[in-house]
Amino acid sequence: MWPDASQTQELLIQAKAGDRAAVDGLLARHRDALRRMIDLRMDQMVRRRVDASDIVQDVLIEANRRLDEYLKNPAMPFHLWLRQMAQDRLIDAHRRHRSAARRSIDREQPLAATVDQSTYDLAAALADPELTPAAAATWHELQSRFQAAVEQLDEQDREVILMRHFEYLSNSDVAAALGLSEAAAGMRYLRAMRRLREKLEPTSKTDHENSV
Repeated sequence: MWPDASQTQELLIQAKAGDRAAVDGLLARHRDALRRMIDLRMDQMVRRRVDASDIVQDVLIEANRRLDEYLKNPAMPFHLWLRQMAQDRLIDAHRRHRSAARRSIDREQPLAATVDQSTYDLAAALADPELTPAAAATWHELQSRFQAAVEQLDEQDREVILMRHFEYLSNSDVAAALGLSEAAAGMRYLRAMRRLREKLEPTSKTDHENSV
């Protein structure tokens, strides 16, 4: 999902040398990834009031303004720096447009707005074989069960699954974004996948086992 790191690094070198076209290219090539990252997490209520494209544009404007500062001290990979700004902007949007009495951004169903091949692939890989596309169950059934299972996960589990399977971030990127060691990030991911798999087990199967 995020642009190739080696090409990004080349553009960063050119941008540091004062190449304005490199700066424009650097920001433009990250636009689609930022939009997807925001779409994955944007609450439906806020979506009716705020265009995700406006948040992306605000992030790119801020990145352009702060780029010299980043180039002097690139403490994290460029795409993580951008997504951190996007996350901050998204949280601000939710705070402005949602009642404090409603659930926060972290408790919203994250995949409601963006159900695509990533959702399909992960759901099919985790679901019981009788629910995979190769069997009789429909995609709609699989999708519904998968989204319900993700909604039941806690904030940490949902976020690491979004980052690994929907943003295609590496374990090292996840560790850096969450402020964890790589070992801790890997363990969090494994636990999240185990819990998601457990929640995808068919109710009918569980009921049958309990009755035996």
